[in-house]
Amino acid sequence: MKTILFILIAYLLGSIPTGLWIGKQFFNVNLREHGSGNTGTTNTFRILGKKAGTVTLLVDMLKGTLAVLLPIWFGGAALSPLIIGFFAILGHTFSIFAQFKGGKAVATSAGVLLGFAPAFLLYLAVIFFVTLYLFSMISLSSVACAVVAIISILIFPAFHFILAGYDLLFSALIFLIASVIIIRHKDNIQRIRNHSENLVPWGLNISKQNPKK
Repeated sequence: MKTILFILIAYLLGSIPTGLWIGKQFFNVNLREHGSGNTGTTNTFRILGKKAGTVTLLVDMLKGTLAVLLPIWFGGAALSPLIIGFFAILGHTFSIFAQFKGGKAVATSAGVLLGFAPAFLLYLAVIFFVTLYLFSMISLSSVACAVVAIISILIFPAFHFILAGYDLLFSALIFLIASVIIIRHKDNIQRIRNHSENLVPWGLNISKQNPKK
């Protein structure tokens, strides 16, 4: 019974559409009608500004972290906290509070890793920011982290680097989370191929994207 309760809490936490609610309550703006139409962190930054974007990022990460930590703190769950955290990612992606639409799972996935494998998250954060500096695209940085995460869970345990050893459950969940992130970015990947992806005002943009105004 406790396991089901933790799963439900995780899903409901993940389902909180932070950017959408902030936009409607404080800016009278529906994020779905602006920018990419996404309700996640990136579009919140782009449409509502740095403060709203930062709050959205932190809350969306916190959703994942809490989902992982609650079963650790209170115990009694029959499933790994990482599996329970995955339900927060599903909630973020398919929010019951937003007609089962949501963000692209990056911030909440980061929050799950923060609660379960912070060293691995720190490593991926370095990959994210290096890629962001080189290419000026949050979408590409997110996809790059997903791909690198999959490669890393296959290689690092052999050398006991960051990951102490092979963990089938952890590897399976990382693969699943990374796959969700990549699939959710399929439109961004197409724009990157067309050199028309949205940029952030930072970095080198070495792929010479030219987004449509």
